[in-house]
Amino acid sequence: MTDRMRVLLVDDQDLVRAGFRMILSVEQDIEVVGEASDGEKAIELALALRPDVVLMDVQMPGMDGITATQRIVAEDAGKVVILTTFDRDDYLFESLGAGASGFLLKNTAPEDLVEAIQIVHSGHALLAPEVTRRVIKRFAGAGERVYRPDLLAGLTEREREVLGLIARGLTNTEIAAQLYVGEATVKTHVSRVLLKLGLRDRVQAVVFAYECGLVTPGDDASA
Repeated sequence: MTDRMRVLLVDDQDLVRAGFRMILSVEQDIEVVGEASDGEKAIELALALRPDVVLMDVQMPGMDGITATQRIVAEDAGKVVILTTFDRDDYLFESLGAGASGFLLKNTAPEDLVEAIQIVHSGHALLAPEVTRRVIKRFAGAGERVYRPDLLAGLTEREREVLGLIARGLTNTEIAAQLYVGEATVKTHVSRVLLKLGLRDRVQAVVFAYECGLVTPGDDASA
C-alpha cells in the first residue's frame, strides 16, 4: 500500500477539528496523526510526529498559528497550510512570510481542502482563489522583475492555457473540468510548467503569469 499523507490538525475549536477529521477520514491516502488546540502544542506534536502537512488555524489562545508556523517550518517538521475564518491581508502575508505553503479560508469546499493537502505534500504551494490577486498586487508590482517573459515561448499552447488558469486561482479539479481532461493530466501539465519556467510553486507561477502579461487583473477564468 502506498504511504499515506500524515496530517496534523491545529485549531482551538473542537468542532472545527472534528469536522476536518471527518472530511479527511474517508480519504484512502490521508491519515490524521494528531490534533492540537494551540501553537505550543502544535510545535510539540510536529516535532514528535513529523507530519507531512499541518493544517493550522491563526487565532488561538497562547501562541498563535503564524508564530507556530515559523517554528515548525524552521525545524523542517512539516509543511503548513493556514486555514482561517478571517480573510485579512496581514494574516495572508505574515503566513507566507512565516513559510506557510498554503493559505485557505475555512469555507473551502471539502474536495478543495483534500486537494490542497495533496498539492502541498507534493512540494508546491496553494492559495485560495479569493487571495490570489492580493498576492499579485503585493509581489508582482514590487521591486525589480525577476521572471523572464521569453521563457513563455518554451511552453506548449496547452501549458500556457494551464498557466493562465492557475493565475486566475483555479484548483486542479476546476482546471480539469474547464479543459475536459483528467486531474492527472492537469497535474502533469502543472509540473511541466513549473519545471520549464524554473518556478518553485504555484504562487511564483501566478506572479510570473501576471508579470509576463499572460493574464491581467480582472480577467475572468470563465471567459
